[in-house]
Amino acid sequence: MKDSRILSSFQELSHAAGARPLTDMPPLRQRDLVFDTCQVGVVLRAVVFVQSVVAVAALFGASSLWGWLTSLALITAAALPATLGWLLVMCAAKRPLDRLAEPAQWAVGVVLGALMALYGCAIVSWMGLVDPVPWLASAAAGALLALVLVTALVWRFKAREPAGTTAQLAELQARIRPHFLFNTLNSAIALVRAEPAKAESLLEDLSELFRHALADTQQAVPLLQELELAEHYLAIEQVRFGDRLKVEWSLDEASFKAKLPPLILQPLVENAVKHGVEPSPDGATVRISTQRRGSVVVIKVTNTVPAGTGKPGHGLALDNVRQRLTLLHDVQGRFQSALVNGVFQVRLEIPV
Repeated sequence: MKDSRILSSFQELSHAAGARPLTDMPPLRQRDLVFDTCQVGVVLRAVVFVQSVVAVAALFGASSLWGWLTSLALITAAALPATLGWLLVMCAAKRPLDRLAEPAQWAVGVVLGALMALYGCAIVSWMGLVDPVPWLASAAAGALLALVLVTALVWRFKAREPAGTTAQLAELQARIRPHFLFNTLNSAIALVRAEPAKAESLLEDLSELFRHALADTQQAVPLLQELELAEHYLAIEQVRFGDRLKVEWSLDEASFKAKLPPLILQPLVENAVKHGVEPSPDGATVRISTQRRGSVVVIKVTNTVPAGTGKPGHGLALDNVRQRLTLLHDVQGRFQSALVNGVFQVRLEIPV
């Protein structure tokens, strides 16, 4: 679906070409795993770390640059296949590993490191490059390096939890800010007699915001769920701002299963309303688009700003989104923001 296709509301999307409404689609959940070594960033860091250790180890006993390079090449011939083998096996076994007790997970990682080191040593021995073959030293080095890598993976996994909890608490505080809550309730009260159905819909949207903010923290949620939350928020603000808030949607259904940290899209939409619509007497246009491009999903949130500048913010919400996206997707996730020709755009790229 091209970005030029603009949908003025989710209702238009849900009735077009047999598409199902977002609210009718079941939520998709996926448990995040500790030993997810399938990610490009994890592989790169592991290889660089092991190669750095190898480079330092090659310095011992090297009397010249040529001697160091020769020793480096020899050890790399054993260490690189062992490292890649360890990463590959851990990637393939990440789900069974996740079901084991934590001590067992550590033990498997360390033992596998020793076995992969023996595998690398066997390659070097088969090539006839060393004599005698350092089997015991290789196994010990492999186990030690694997222990460091397992520790790094566990720390990386646990680092997501405080970030998710902090974001959840910040989101809850944002949802119950007095002026936001009072404005919403006052709007509902004003609509009770004149348009009771609209008042009921407004309170339902507010209820959904509270439900998401108070829900159990997850490491990742589908993009579809984040779009639904943004829909509820914009529905509330639409009552408040009326014609001043113009919302445009351009959504690709193929992107709905992509994973995002929870409560990451709504703050971007709220920023668009706060800095685009609220300070402008003529209002602004908020546009949300998603598009799948191969193995990558591109998400854009844009808004026009008053006089091409708008009121500058502190950037805390954007920094929080950037950091949490990095924690979940590492180097595979990208975050960009820019103000060009009176339009502020936030662009996210995430793997499918």
